[in-house]
This record gives sequence, C-alpha cells and structure tokens, in this order.
Amino acid sequence: MKLLMLGGTEFVGRAITEDALDRGWDVTVFHRGHHAPPPGTTAVHGDRTAPGGLAALAEGEWDLVVDTWGGAPTAVRDSARLLADRVGRYVYISSRSVHAYPAAAGLDEDGPLVEGSPDAASVAYAEDKRGSEIAAVDAFGDRALLVRAGLILGPYENVGRLPWWLNRTARGGPVPAPGPHGLPLQYVDVRDLAHWTLDAAEAGRGGPYNLVSPVGHATIGSLLEACATVTGGVAELRWTDPARIEEVGVQPWTELPAWMSEGEMHDHMYGADVTKALAAGLKCRPVEETVADTWAWLQELGRVAPQRPDRPAPGMSAEQEAALLGL
Repeated sequence: MKLLMLGGTEFVGRAITEDALDRGWDVTVFHRGHHAPPPGTTAVHGDRTAPGGLAALAEGEWDLVVDTWGGAPTAVRDSARLLADRVGRYVYISSRSVHAYPAAAGLDEDGPLVEGSPDAASVAYAEDKRGSEIAAVDAFGDRALLVRAGLILGPYENVGRLPWWLNRTARGGPVPAPGPHGLPLQYVDVRDLAHWTLDAAEAGRGGPYNLVSPVGHATIGSLLEACATVTGGVAELRWTDPARIEEVGVQPWTELPAWMSEGEMHDHMYGADVTKALAAGLKCRPVEETVADTWAWLQELGRVAPQRPDRPAPGMSAEQEAALLGL
C-alpha cells in the first residue's frame, strides 16, 4: 500500500505512520517541517494554510491518504479536492465532538450533529471537525472514512493529560483523586486507533465510526491506580467527592485531566455506542499497558512531554491540590 500521511510527525499522525511502516507500506509524509517524521518515510513539505501550500502534492498517486487536521475545514476541502482523482481512499481523523451537545449515553454514529461547512474558516473545534468531515465526503463520497475518536491516550501524547497524571503520581505524596473510583471512562490508545484505522481503510470501509473503547473498559480508578503503580507506588491516591471538587472550584477535564463528574457532560464524552467499530475489528489493549508504555516514553524525554501550542497545559496547581486535600 502507498500511504500519504498529512501530518505524521506527532501523536496520532506519528502512530499511524509507524503502524504503516510496520506493515511494510510505502509512506509519504506531508508536513511543515517543524518535526522530523519517522525514519523510513519520504518527506515532502508544505503549509496547508498558505497560498500554494499544497504544491508538493500536485503530482503523485496513493492508495490511501490519512488526514488528522483540526483547524479550518478549508484545508481539508482543498486537500481532498486536489487528491480525489489520484488517491483511492481518504481517511479523516475526526472527533465525537461533532455530535450536538448533549449526546445521550448510548448514542451511535447516527445521532444529531453540529453544523459545519467545508468552506468555513476556523470556528470552534466541533464545527471545524464537522466541516472537515463534510469536505472529505464531498470529494470522496463513500471512499471517505470518518474516524470519530474520543479521548486519545498513549505514547507521543502532546495534549498533556496522561503525562500530567504520570508526573504527578511520580512525585509521590497525597494526590487528590477525583471520584467515584468506579466512574467509567472511554478512551482509545493511539496505537489501537492507528491499527484499526489502517485495517479499516485497507478493507475498504467508509462512513463514520465511533472509535473509543467500550464503556467500562477502564475507570478513573483503574487509570489512576495504574499511574500510581507504574511510577513507583509512592503516590497516595485520596479519593475525593465530586461535590468537594465543585466546592473548591477545580475544573473537570482541564484541571483534573480526563475526569468529569457523572451527568450530562460525562454521558456526552464517555457514553458512545461503539458496536460498529467493535464489529469492524476494534481491539483495545488494557489501560495498564497504555499507562506503562506512556510512562516509558515519557521517561525517555526526561519526563517533559511535548505540548501543542494551541492547547493549554492541563493539571492542578499546588494550591488547588492543598485545598482539595484540606491542607
């Protein structure tokens, strides 16, 4: 297979590129040149947001293109139109955020969606992703595969959620752990996302797929206990009632990465029906493996993870921790 990877140097794009290389595929990585792509790829450079930025892709044919773009839908529109006659299939890594809020627990791919336009400048994350989905389908029809990921964890993470918990438990001492312990999470290991995506594309699948683990595959308890264990067992997890968290004013998701209390927002984020993806071969590794491999990678970097410039670094301050612990 000949793969054209739009991006391919960080997190999701890098995991997909490495999975393709492991398969022995011929991989071309189109990127801006800010980070080195994995060895074994052919690199071409361009900036999709600049006039003439796609010039390096004016020629060439590929079996498959994978696009992880998260900005203005016009970038996906222009790329898809340019490649429609020279690429077999277009895979767009989208998001479950395209579902209109609030998405009820158990919602499948056919649920209500936000509005989006392929001709729009950047509006907001959900609308940008939806507009990009439409752009891919407009150009490729049923040859477009829409991978609607939820929370993505694993090595190469450049958003900072799991790295924050790992670094915090590695420091040891009492750690406020947002409860309840058995609160279910839905996430996908970036390597499982990559493997399923390339399998699905090779099999000729199209249309939207929710791509996260089944509900209950992991809990906030199993995630944080895995973090505490793999970092040496020096952290004391102190389970904290959601009412206390609200009282102190610590924000879910951002200041307590990956956590949100039970209710409407939790159902929206962690209640997806993934029957379709499971039937199409999705396999999710244990949360302990995701955590251990991410910690091993993070240690290789001196425990300083890359951080996307368009995302604020997550996590609590020492003052917020002390307030939650009653110190």
